[in-house]
Amino acid sequence: MSLKPKIVEYDLGIKKIIPNLHHDERGFLGEFFRQDWDDIFPNFSPTQFLISQSKPGKIRAWHRHLKNQLDLLFVRKGVLKICAYDGDKNSETFSKLVNITSDSKTPELIFIPGHLWHGTKNVGTELSETIYLINNLYDYQNPDEERLDFNDPSIIDPKTQKPFDWNMEDK
Repeated sequence: MSLKPKIVEYDLGIKKIIPNLHHDERGFLGEFFRQDWDDIFPNFSPTQFLISQSKPGKIRAWHRHLKNQLDLLFVRKGVLKICAYDGDKNSETFSKLVNITSDSKTPELIFIPGHLWHGTKNVGTELSETIYLINNLYDYQNPDEERLDFNDPSIIDPKTQKPFDWNMEDK
């Protein structure tokens, strides 16, 4: 029996990992991550797990990592808008933005290359909880990240050509 997940690939190297669920009378079982799935998670080995909680309407954005960090996000509770933006002017994908909504009713992981500006917004009506698996230990003395305000005008929505608006409805 193979429990290898389905992969939905987005621009910018972002992936949605949807587990192949094995159902029986007790419920279900599915695998999200195996170290031998190099085709899904090349060069990724989790070294730290984190959990965050966000109140409805709260935004946690924008940040990016400088030392090859990769993030895997799992929405354990609630509904999150997860966005990533390529702000590197020397990149072939400069100014591309990926916007994914993920909720706890559908088990899935969102894989984000850390060099992208990324963030989340709780778009649900209850507290959200997100579990993060990362491949680099957080260095408290020398954090591996840069931050921008959630409404920074340098993050441009390619659909509107205006600064990204976290409150804009997805269409």
